[in-house]
Amino acid sequence: MDSLEVFDVESAIASEQEFYRKIIEDNLSNLKLAPAIGRIKVILRPEDSLFQMAIILRDVGTKVTTTDIADMEAKPVAGEIMISIKKEQYIPELLGKLWERYGRANISQPDRWTVTISTDKPDQEAAFLKDMMVADPRHRLHENLVDFAIRVTPEGFRVRYHLYKGNQFVFVASEEALKREWIKETEAMLEELMKGGKK
Repeated sequence: MDSLEVFDVESAIASEQEFYRKIIEDNLSNLKLAPAIGRIKVILRPEDSLFQMAIILRDVGTKVTTTDIADMEAKPVAGEIMISIKKEQYIPELLGKLWERYGRANISQPDRWTVTISTDKPDQEAAFLKDMMVADPRHRLHENLVDFAIRVTPEGFRVRYHLYKGNQFVFVASEEALKREWIKETEAMLEELMKGGKK
């Protein structure tokens, strides 16, 4: 697992601290989130049925365009565009975008590394596809962060709040109705992390 700049888990119960630290480490590893997270702080308050988490993210990269993952060749005579895949992890997103724009009937994938598009404007469409956004790592990261937070939250803590903005993520969960002060406390935890870490 990539080392975090700050990894702080606090609880009034010492055994709970180590238990949750291990759960967090395991889930960071399973969801492959460790490279994206720079600093994380978690506070467990069993007396209030409260779980609070603040995360500062590392730079996760920019949006991925078609030319980042594939080479393209317009074939006007054949009325098609041939796409040669270079990075296969983005194939599902690429196919989804192509199906949406051209319809499934006009897309074929003769092999794992090749996709062809039938179109009556191959040159124009190839120019469009060159800069088409295929994936936004931040969108996927947001989904993974929420999944991660839910996985590491104590059982039964079904009342939840989260905020993802820029390189910051906060998550609060409880068995009870959330209090505004709890959210403010979690935002203060985030401010601490921004300044460099622990109190």
